[in-house]
Amino acid sequence: MTVDIRKVGVIGAGQMGSGIAQVCAIAGYDVALNDLSEERINAGLATISGGLQRQVSKGHLTEQDRQEAEGRIKPAPSFEALGDCDLVIEAATENEAVKRKIFVDLCPALRPDAIIGTNTSSISVTRLAAATDRPERFIGIHFMNPVPVMQLVEIIRGIATEDPTFKATQAFVARLGKTATLAEDFPAFIVNRILLPMINEAIYTLYEGVGSVESIDTAMRLGANHPMGPLQLADFIGLDTCLAIMQVLHDGLADSKYRPCPLLVKYVEAGWLGRKTRRGFYDYRGEKPTPTR
Repeated sequence: MTVDIRKVGVIGAGQMGSGIAQVCAIAGYDVALNDLSEERINAGLATISGGLQRQVSKGHLTEQDRQEAEGRIKPAPSFEALGDCDLVIEAATENEAVKRKIFVDLCPALRPDAIIGTNTSSISVTRLAAATDRPERFIGIHFMNPVPVMQLVEIIRGIATEDPTFKATQAFVARLGKTATLAEDFPAFIVNRILLPMINEAIYTLYEGVGSVESIDTAMRLGANHPMGPLQLADFIGLDTCLAIMQVLHDGLADSKYRPCPLLVKYVEAGWLGRKTRRGFYDYRGEKPTPTR
């Protein structure tokens, strides 16, 4: 069965989910935004409203475009409210057990021909698909953060993903104005398979005393022409997410080179997760970020 994607459901109204909802609405899709509580949904809608306002101020959208996009996004307080969606994208926390529970609960609410996408950045799409009643209509759609700015989307086929699902997803990504790249279903796919070990090595460099937070980030910005230092980037991604991806790599590939740095583990155990908790490799509680080491 083929699906003409007209309405998109997004599960998770956090940074990634709200960004996905925003770009879908701008592209003309009707969007249903779901999360665990009305409070979280409203926070996501507020984030989207602010993002659309910024795009107007930068001349990327007209005021009419903003109003129309905002009007296309509706709250979906339950999975039943996603029942008329053609595509539902899960953008929950990077935890396999959480995602599998979502899919088990979601499937009975959906039409048989609806496609399910996961925004996982590292977990096996084949394994997640096995938690659904439609592995042939399940696919990885990994957006980059921040979604409205970043142009790449990784598309990952599970072992059971059928061609109509893949082609519908390709067309969906193209309509968003994004560039799709196909990644095989191996741990962390392409971007994070390369990026996260680099970040982890930067943390080891700090852990071993080779350089300070500031010197490591300055070295990579000016010496490798990176727009953001690796420790600053880790804070932006979220140190808990970085650790989760490194654990997937280490467990999935059984290679010691992917062992998460003990300092990364310590920061996560302390609840210092980066920008979202206002502490990570930098302290964000003052007027400007200051290194914590």
